[in-house]
Amino acid sequence: MDIDLKTIRELLAVVGNTDITELTIESGDQRITVKKAPVGAVVVQHTEASPIAAPMPAAAATMSFEPKGTGPQPAKEAPPPPLPEPAVAANHVPITSPMVGTFYSSPSPTAPPFVNIGDHVNIGQTVCIIEAMKLMNDMPSEVAGKIVKVLVENGTTVEYGQPLFMVDPKG
Repeated sequence: MDIDLKTIRELLAVVGNTDITELTIESGDQRITVKKAPVGAVVVQHTEASPIAAPMPAAAATMSFEPKGTGPQPAKEAPPPPLPEPAVAANHVPITSPMVGTFYSSPSPTAPPFVNIGDHVNIGQTVCIIEAMKLMNDMPSEVAGKIVKVLVENGTTVEYGQPLFMVDPKG
């Protein structure tokens, strides 16, 4: 296997677009390991070169190359910055993302959003779409109440368990 930019991109795409958290490929005297990190940049490390950082939209991965038999090299990366915690009232309940994907607030770019701040939602009502692996998944509300906050911008990548909306169940 040639370790070229095309191979690196293919490996990053495989890890970034699947639930795989680590992928190791060995060929001859070289080993390529790709590990998915929670968020941030992709850090590519080769034992003979310095790290190269490049953005990766859906997830971040760490990749290291080393000659066989030398053992894994720790990836050099800064810890990801903490995500800002949204201000939440004690009685507000989040609607969270059940998967990693791209958040869409409406069924098409020209259509109005499924819900807006102040709208009342019922359990099972579609509140957004999450695109994962080219599949559009309608996301139903898990709680009835009034939408008090939309926590995600249209077209952004969301993580599993990430709060998308805040709902006041008494609203």
